Amino acid sequence: MSVRAKKHLGQHFLADENIAQKIVESLSFSNYGKVLEVGPGMGVLTKYLLEKHAEIYVAEVDTESVAYLKKNYSALQEDRILGDFLKLNISEVFQAQIAVIGNFPYNISSQILFKIIDYYEDVPEMVGMFQKEVAERTAAVPRTKAYGILSVLVQALYDVEYLFTVHENVFNPPPKVKSGVIRLTRNPNEGLAGNEVLFKKIVKAGFGQRRKKLSNSLKVLEIPEALLTHEFMEKRAEELSIQDFISFTNAWKNA
Repeated sequence: MSVRAKKHLGQHFLADENIAQKIVESLSFSNYGKVLEVGPGMGVLTKYLLEKHAEIYVAEVDTESVAYLKKNYSALQEDRILGDFLKLNISEVFQAQIAVIGNFPYNISSQILFKIIDYYEDVPEMVGMFQKEVAERTAAVPRTKAYGILSVLVQALYDVEYLFTVHENVFNPPPKVKSGVIRLTRNPNEGLAGNEVLFKKIVKAGFGQRRKKLSNSLKVLEIPEALLTHEFMEKRAEELSIQDFISFTNAWKNA
């Protein structure tokens, strides 16, 4: 029995065992006892994860994949197989620190990253394979074309490492683009001091019109009068570092 890859689920099954092993080995398995794999498919990563003796859970929406995993991986008991990752309340379900790993479906890759941001207090580490462009955007630095909302929101909370690129021909069916594997390690950045909601609003508005200066792009928000002459107002969002955005958010909050 094998599982048919379904286009509407963005499934591209990894067929290279060496790469699967390399992805699993990229997790540190430190400071957490549980690991959640998203979109395991036919378990190419799952089998190497189960060898690590961690508490392995999987989130899978494809019923055919679920049936395959139950049949071939007896260690995955019923309570270890969960449904849609995007609907999962990670804090409630696990009540512990948990790492996230996966060959993520391309059609929801950005949503997966935003979900991890929402639960960053529960997720100390993530290793994932994304469409190369998404991986590059997540790891991008200021003053580059790839640097944007995703880069800033993720890097404010995690250190991002672009680990390696994966060729199309190691998948079944092959995607039309290359993939990139990245690792997120939660950073001890206390700078936001509870201002995450405001931070997100400023970042999203700033990049909403990325060619304009912040004095224009932030007009959609109510700019405090004290900040109208702030030095950053003369800059574009792509010119600000993560730390710039954090300090600007705190100045906004205090104004």
